[in-house]
Amino acid sequence: MPNPEPYTTAVITVSDKGFRGERTDESGPALCKVLEDAGFNVTHTAIVPDEMAAIRAELVACADERQLALILTTGGTGFAPRDVTPEATLAVVERETRGIPEAMRWASLRITSRACLSRAVAGIRGRTLIVNLPGSKKAALENLQAVLPALDHGLDMLYSEGSADCATPG
Repeated sequence: MPNPEPYTTAVITVSDKGFRGERTDESGPALCKVLEDAGFNVTHTAIVPDEMAAIRAELVACADERQLALILTTGGTGFAPRDVTPEATLAVVERETRGIPEAMRWASLRITSRACLSRAVAGIRGRTLIVNLPGSKKAALENLQAVLPALDHGLDMLYSEGSADCATPG
């Protein structure tokens, strides 16, 4: 049975410059607006530096303490030495959900050949779905739009005791 309440969500921006106040976060607020417009309840936002320990701590706090249904990260998915968001995410998830980043990369490849450079991952910790998005506002929004229609159903499955009507066309 689908959740009757809007799913609680966090948006975590991973950026050294954003954390130090040297850059205005554009991706985080843009993602919040899209989520809210889609019926999600964004209850937490944060900006953390590109550091494994800080990213892991924020993900664990959102999943375990705040018990949020969905966590989106933005930033830290590229090739730069400090881009460690995927590694931090993999360190805390219990089950990977590989289809989500595959779908995002497939949709992005229709826009830019550079989409194949994304190292974004997604996975489940307890009853929390964690999805990495790129750091640029444009790319983060494009990637979210690629999977947003499926996220409700994925969360319905995560919160159900059975199949969550998996045979229903989506």
